[in-house]
Amino acid sequence: MLAPTYPGFEVEVEALNADPTPVADLTLPQVMDHLTSVVEALDEPPILIGHSAGGTFVQLLLDRGYGAVGVVLNSAPTEGVRVLPLSQLRSTFVAFKNPANRHRAVGLTPEQWHYAFTNTFSEEESRRLYERYHVPASGRILWNSVLANFMPGPQDTHVDYKNPSRPPLLFVSGSEDHIMPPSIQRSNAKHYKGDTVTEVEVLEGYSHLLPAQEGWQQIADHVLEWALRHAPTPRPEVAGAQ
Repeated sequence: MLAPTYPGFEVEVEALNADPTPVADLTLPQVMDHLTSVVEALDEPPILIGHSAGGTFVQLLLDRGYGAVGVVLNSAPTEGVRVLPLSQLRSTFVAFKNPANRHRAVGLTPEQWHYAFTNTFSEEESRRLYERYHVPASGRILWNSVLANFMPGPQDTHVDYKNPSRPPLLFVSGSEDHIMPPSIQRSNAKHYKGDTVTEVEVLEGYSHLLPAQEGWQQIADHVLEWALRHAPTPRPEVAGAQ
């Protein structure tokens, strides 16, 4: 299994919080170029699994002909998905309240993290996960993903929803996710047309940080089984995106 990091993120969480310059400078094309180079180096098309923004990257890779099958967990949407639940607006307001954040790395307070990522966790566990995993987000990527729906022509997160050769894709959504709730996953999936397998599963009681919640091992086994069932033979490798 491969879990490639983003360009410039090859350091510990503490280093990125101390100097978030790599986050502020990050662009989506840079991420996609890096992930594409990783996938192209493999002997066989892999199973692609992505969480949150990584779900968008998986969809882009699949649309561009990479990967045997895809699974996205609480995925950020691709271009054209305009559902904006109130919980998402509250979760992301810290980034969008100031246009200057488009060129900054935008962090969350422990309280904002708890609402957006770990609302089903105890405050103590949420704080522990915050201290272990929280890094600022790229304001550039957040702003561009929203503005893409209002700008002419395809933007960075554009996919061809009618692509007949796109591999099978499973959307997995936590029912309690505030930042990328089930309505976004369902809308994103409905945009895809044609006969290629596109499914949505909603898991009751799970928040956005699903990979850290109790029961994640069973979810991992389930989505891997789904992917292997829908992937062509021989058995592909597994590559993940965050």
